[in-house]
Amino acid sequence: MLIRPETAADADAIHDLTLIVFGPMPFSDGTEADIIRRLRAAGDLTISLVAEEEGETLGHVAFSPVTIDGLHDGWFGLGPISVRLERQRQGIGKALIAQGLDLLKERGAKGCVLIGDPEVYSRAGFVSDGLLRYKDLDRRYVQSLVLRDIAPSGALEFAAAFGG
Repeated sequence: MLIRPETAADADAIHDLTLIVFGPMPFSDGTEADIIRRLRAAGDLTISLVAEEEGETLGHVAFSPVTIDGLHDGWFGLGPISVRLERQRQGIGKALIAQGLDLLKERGAKGCVLIGDPEVYSRAGFVSDGLLRYKDLDRRYVQSLVLRDIAPSGALEFAAAFGG
């Protein structure tokens, strides 16, 4: 398996993969594939990695800037992340996340945040410390991973592509 930055030729495969993966998810509102296109169009797709094997797209992860209490201070959001349904639980998502976090570190990022299941993302080092809030969502789903500096606190906002 190869993990590499996306190219322009990957856009449709990423879109299709994201639609397929998020389609059956009860928490999905069906906008994830379009979010990636909007991030790309707005120049907010900071890191976009594709996992492929023999030319087939197996997975994708996006990282984009976030603000905390209205400031973008070196923090980025992880997501959407997609792995082909039949290839899940084989380490592809974990590898995509790890490589993306390494790239963020190289760029001097302070850290990464996400909204997700703490049992899943704690394995990648994310913590739900209750310091961040996102709308009226239960704070245990709002997670962060400090790359340098200290854990952030305050109101989290994702890039405009996420729709508010």
